[in-house]
Amino acid sequence: MSSPSPVQIREANAHLAALHRRVAELEQRLEAAEKTVREQAESLIRKDEQLRAATQEITEAKDREISYLHEKLCQSEETIQKFQHTVKEKDALIGQLQHRCQLLDNICKSRPLLDKMLSHMAEAERMGPVVDLGETPINSSLTDGESSCSPNRVSNHKDFSLSEDDMDDQELDGVVFGTTV
Repeated sequence: MSSPSPVQIREANAHLAALHRRVAELEQRLEAAEKTVREQAESLIRKDEQLRAATQEITEAKDREISYLHEKLCQSEETIQKFQHTVKEKDALIGQLQHRCQLLDNICKSRPLLDKMLSHMAEAERMGPVVDLGETPINSSLTDGESSCSPNRVSNHKDFSLSEDDMDDQELDGVVFGTTV
């Protein structure tokens, strides 16, 4: 074999030098790409850690809020039960008071008749007993103490006195007392 010519050697050297530069350039680009990949991987790891921490923080905040809301819900349910119990008690009291009110209304409606009857009873007691000359005297055992219908006893009771308004109401003279069916 023949030895290469100097031109061929120069061309081969130039080609090797260009190849060497190309390899060096590719190695630099590879190192830059590896560095970029490494930086991106580290950045992704940091972001992943940050997102995990943020997710953990959000989860803990959510759990705290759920716990707080559950506690508030239980307190509200207890309050509602107390209020419902109070309402039932108040309804029962209202029922009793309505019944008493109805009784008082009935008593107030009957008062003029009662006052009129007491007025007649007081007048009859003031007139005294009817003395029949042909009969025997009244049994002394009945007159020893005060009877429940004595004029002294009725006049001493201020509870049954007539008011001025009741005295004006003399229209009930013709009222007949009796039972209704």
